[in-house]
Amino acid sequence: MIRAGIVGGTGYTGVELLRLLANHPNVEIVAITSRTEAGRPVSKLFPNLRGYLDICFTEPEPAQLAAECDVVFFATPHGVAMDMVPALLAQNTRVIDLSADFRLADPTIWEQWYGRPHAAPHLLAEAVYGLPEINREAIRQARLIACPGCYPTAVQLGFLPLLEHQLVDPSRLIADAKSGASGAGRKAALGTLLCEAGENFKAYSVSGHRHLPEIIQGLQWASRSSVDLTFVPHLIPMIRGIHATLYAQLEHEVDLQELYEQRYAPEPFVDVLPPGSHPETRSVRGNNMCRLAIHRPSAGNTVIVLSVTDNLIKGASGQAIQNMNLMFGQEETRGLTHIAVIP
Repeated sequence: MIRAGIVGGTGYTGVELLRLLANHPNVEIVAITSRTEAGRPVSKLFPNLRGYLDICFTEPEPAQLAAECDVVFFATPHGVAMDMVPALLAQNTRVIDLSADFRLADPTIWEQWYGRPHAAPHLLAEAVYGLPEINREAIRQARLIACPGCYPTAVQLGFLPLLEHQLVDPSRLIADAKSGASGAGRKAALGTLLCEAGENFKAYSVSGHRHLPEIIQGLQWASRSSVDLTFVPHLIPMIRGIHATLYAQLEHEVDLQELYEQRYAPEPFVDVLPPGSHPETRSVRGNNMCRLAIHRPSAGNTVIVLSVTDNLIKGASGQAIQNMNLMFGQEETRGLTHIAVIP
């Protein structure tokens, strides 16, 4: 059994980790931490776990976590994991970080976007970016995984085949993305109150979103060239889900449907839909799938890729468990074969 601990178990990604890991046949959850809820049974805070998880929140003590756990997940705000991870790695405990602390390779760029110096820049070169569709073999050998963000997952999976084959102009990429309110986390915030977000639709962070450098970094790895991306995120009045509409300018003639089907045929959690399809966020609600559809309006040079994911599963906790399975030699899909919930 894989002994797993979770640091920061009171947020939406934390409870999704608990829900998924509680039913994983090869995982035992041995620790779940929260400074504010220490001593409280998990099922008191999350009643959906009653009967599935008999454990209390504890204080986040690195030495205890290292002694008890084979792997520790960080479902914490940015800036927390990088302070604790070195002590865990020193005790040979593997780490999967769902925050942005180890996603960016350049600590200067991290400081620019997150407003503080990086506490463990010496680990950035070792951290493996946890998008299995591009880094599967490196993930198998990793000690430290930087789990991708929700927007970056949907956008990169949509653009990857085009950039890997250098079929589009990398200087003219557009990502028009929408997210449910859970993407903002479980904290109290005016903008995500029901009366503020309900019956409303708005763009935000148009001048620069924290996920932008992560997305550009990943797209540059794929294209092996510089990338210029216009990224506009939006908040939509639903709880969970991401819909990314991606635009690129085709420079070489190709059968786009065949290209995507061949690229993702071996991938258990990417589904390329038939020609003419329009994927819906409800088709991935609660599961680890990314669904894609490719369009070329009027047979012109503009390629439009539609990409949908559940921001809390493939965009966070499910992908983290997919990484854990690879790290520990498990079947990649183990514990992640849930069918999406409709309605």
